[in-house]
Amino acid sequence: MDANDAPAVRLAGVRLDRGTRTILSGLDLEVPRGSITAVLGPSGSGKSTLLAALTGELVPAAGTVEVLGQPVPRQQRALLALRRSIGVLLQGNGLLTDLTAAENIALPLRTHTRLPRAVIDRLVEMKLHAVGLRAAADAYPRELSGGMARRVALARAIALDPPLMIYDEPLTGLDPIASGVIINLISELNDRLGLTSIIVTHHVHETLPIADRAVVIANGRVVYSGTPGELQASGDLLVQQFLQGKPDGPIAFDSSPRAEAA
Repeated sequence: MDANDAPAVRLAGVRLDRGTRTILSGLDLEVPRGSITAVLGPSGSGKSTLLAALTGELVPAAGTVEVLGQPVPRQQRALLALRRSIGVLLQGNGLLTDLTAAENIALPLRTHTRLPRAVIDRLVEMKLHAVGLRAAADAYPRELSGGMARRVALARAIALDPPLMIYDEPLTGLDPIASGVIINLISELNDRLGLTSIIVTHHVHETLPIADRAVVIANGRVVYSGTPGELQASGDLLVQQFLQGKPDGPIAFDSSPRAEAA
């Protein structure tokens, strides 16, 4: 199969460990190109661990992880090249406080390209326009609302025109209106730019309406993979417990303190 015809992401028989603890096992997953896939699950279910495997931060203990038609490399130079093809929107935004919105967006362009200053400035303007914030170019992160800061972080994530976007809890800390704006932007940018998007979240009802595929992770494994409609119609007790937010059911609520990392 040609690399361009392969799924944007493919996991086969993957086991992910943190130290001596297995977080996820038996992962088999494909993310079609051009799709929006929602990866859902309760807090602590391993969603962020999955993201670490996709970006090469965490090497699988078993199985294979392929991104954009190639195995995630372990050699540093090849891994950095792959990461330039992946845009990541962090839940904490990760904006540099001493840079303006425009300067934050320009940073990856200045770091990873040799484009002239005038071209970078034009690209920054285009990215700000894409998220509806051209007027905020000279504002510092402290001068932005939570929703505006998240949109600046999104503009920075798409600065290098990555074919794959990963959203790590993009709605955390946002009010309902700001959440609606971000969800609409994710959908519009995916269609307009021809992206593939993976949204890792526990915000089920806000995310499913824009998703083509839904994956539910719980109890250390994938417990559901299919369309959002099939997910909501599922009779699986574990899936329904998560969707309805029930405290009792197959998904255990672990109230014991976690052991400190060695």
